[in-house]
Amino acid sequence: MLAQERNPERSASASRVQFSKRQMFGLISLALLAIAVFLPAPSAWAQGCIVARSSFASLGPETQGGYLSAGDWEATVGFRHQYSFKHFVGTTEQVQRIQLGNEVMSKVNLENLTVTYQATNRFSFTANLPVLFASRRSNNGFASLHTSGLGDMSVVAQGWLWNPRSPKTWNAAFGLGLQMPTGKNDVKNSVIVTPGGPTVEVTPDYSVQPGQGAWGMVMQWQAFKDLGNATTVYTQGNYLMTSGGNNGVISAHGGASANQPAATAGLTQFNAIQDQYLLELGVSHPAPKIRGLTMTMAVRDEGVPVHNLIGNDLGFRRPGYANSLAPGFVYSRGVNMIQASVGIAMVRNRELSVPDHMLGTRGDAAFADYVWQASYTLRLPHHASPEP
Repeated sequence: MLAQERNPERSASASRVQFSKRQMFGLISLALLAIAVFLPAPSAWAQGCIVARSSFASLGPETQGGYLSAGDWEATVGFRHQYSFKHFVGTTEQVQRIQLGNEVMSKVNLENLTVTYQATNRFSFTANLPVLFASRRSNNGFASLHTSGLGDMSVVAQGWLWNPRSPKTWNAAFGLGLQMPTGKNDVKNSVIVTPGGPTVEVTPDYSVQPGQGAWGMVMQWQAFKDLGNATTVYTQGNYLMTSGGNNGVISAHGGASANQPAATAGLTQFNAIQDQYLLELGVSHPAPKIRGLTMTMAVRDEGVPVHNLIGNDLGFRRPGYANSLAPGFVYSRGVNMIQASVGIAMVRNRELSVPDHMLGTRGDAAFADYVWQASYTLRLPHHASPEP
């Protein structure tokens, strides 16, 4: 997030001075991961049993290396990994699940390809293509379930509040986009679920399905403030607003292993279409004596709300959130950038869903201890600019 202006009319010396002055501006957004999540377009979303289509938030070009100039392109390859096995009811960990050996374990690897075109100095367009590889099994179960495939693609338009060519110690950007149901939400496995038993067709849990099966609107934002002494504070967030209701896929909670509806038809019979969100607040500062390296520290809140913004809230869902501390770094050199961070879970909360309230039930959800994220970005400037 090197907030760098590219002006071919300036001398090489002046360009280097300008780059140094604005370098920290762009570094802030970097901690935002161009996402996985890139936000599929949505964003770095919730984890574990809550939802597994997590990704980086595609908040625009400045997220990966500073202000782009009109006509510039940028491509990012991102990766997110999480292993969920600790169950929570509310904020209370269900330690007996591990003691009894019946905890559910989910491994999720999400890869994203994000391409951004800078239409003008202020406005850009980003397309995101997520690919999911996941597995899920109960520790006392006989079979492991696997899913893979293209996730839900998204296209987002973003604009900066202030023209990047006007020197500012702060700026903010807002994005609006569309997520398309390109990922399958009913991937099936043919497995043997009991020793010596027949092969049956099983639909894995919705949390490891590549897609959600619904259209969504992506709303995102980011902002930064230069505090002086090369220190920058930043914030970013995104929200995926869906149509609500259910996607017509029989819930595993209701016996999907046998493809049978749940007993509570209409409430948890089918998987819910769920909103998702991510909020982040952090600080960045250049590492001493290592040119191009910036250290970041952020706090994140990501999850699935109990209520969608629109539509009904029925169907099976595991609402909840995870609050994490996320140290990371960004290394930038020329047109290349590498970013990595690890989210360390501090608070995990499986909230009551609307059907839970109506039925008097209390479900749990598995969360990860750590969420690992990394990305590589290549910038393709329309006009060549001097090396910093």
